[in-house]
Amino acid sequence: MTFFPRPAGLPEVVPVDQTLRAELQRIIDTRTKPPGSLGRLETLALQMALIQRSTHPTVQRPAMIVFAGDHGIAAEGVSPYPQAVTAQMVANFIAGGAAINALSRVAGLELEVVNAGVATPVPSSTGLVDIPIAGGTRNFAHEAAMTHDQALAAMQAGAERVRHHAALGTNVIGFGEMGIANTSAAACLMSRLCDVPIDECVGRGTGLDDAGLAKKRTVLAAALARHADVRAPLDVLATFGGFEIAMIAGAYLAAAEARMTILVDGFIASSALLVADALSPELREYCVFAHASNETGHRRMLDHFGAQPLLSLDLRLGEGTGAALAVPLLRAATAFVNEMASFDSAGVADRDA
Repeated sequence: MTFFPRPAGLPEVVPVDQTLRAELQRIIDTRTKPPGSLGRLETLALQMALIQRSTHPTVQRPAMIVFAGDHGIAAEGVSPYPQAVTAQMVANFIAGGAAINALSRVAGLELEVVNAGVATPVPSSTGLVDIPIAGGTRNFAHEAAMTHDQALAAMQAGAERVRHHAALGTNVIGFGEMGIANTSAAACLMSRLCDVPIDECVGRGTGLDDAGLAKKRTVLAAALARHADVRAPLDVLATFGGFEIAMIAGAYLAAAEARMTILVDGFIASSALLVADALSPELREYCVFAHASNETGHRRMLDHFGAQPLLSLDLRLGEGTGAALAVPLLRAATAFVNEMASFDSAGVADRDA
């Protein structure tokens, strides 16, 4: 693995403290059940408890932050939807009418919507955190999407949003996104950071037909060739990414710094994790991979992380929807640790009695 220097000013991530591992495993194994019989819930409970450095892991004020931004590459016709849809969907989020609103309500998530850099004006609202870096990125088919300073500023802004929620008591967090053409940005990030041919990274996004998919592959292959010398993670982010992707990358780092359990959503959110992970590999220990997306390339991306997603529901919406659906599993994992009786307390003989 190639290691790159971390830019100054980003959150510091340390490895998860393993001190309590043996004690936690003893607690899990002595609950009134055969060892390992709760499967992935047991490993999930162990991970959360280690992150929290507690024998009583909890889900406190879980939050979802949806970052929205536009992409200059949309001008190349890589999406069947017009760029104005980004701002329209932001308005829908604020009004409470999108999928992530409904699923956040079901999961008991605090939902925040952030304008990271939407091209079309977004009406001011108490339901919107309005911190755009610019009105959308530039077209990376011809030039870098962002400057180095813009990419770093976006990462720092995303980190600040996480710190805001940490101060309110959040210990579980997920990140969603909205941005027409952001699957193109994510595919290029994946191709460059995972060293995978672009054809294995490009999918239909929001519903391209065969001709549209072929055009998207051609456009992105040419863009990667134009920027062939760009390799360092922050440079790759600045060249191909979006403001919403950069904010999510910074948010991951801050969430790990704050010892939060991080719910990783689908293809776009995972592309942001590629950047953050390349800067701080310890980050993976804080991540719970919520689901395997139906978007081309996501499973290959999960393999890159060595991840086993909790769910596989053929989702390809984004917005953080897959991460929201995984929250009840985190609640279940903490509940069995804290609420199940032990063999001794219940007066039940274990297998060694």
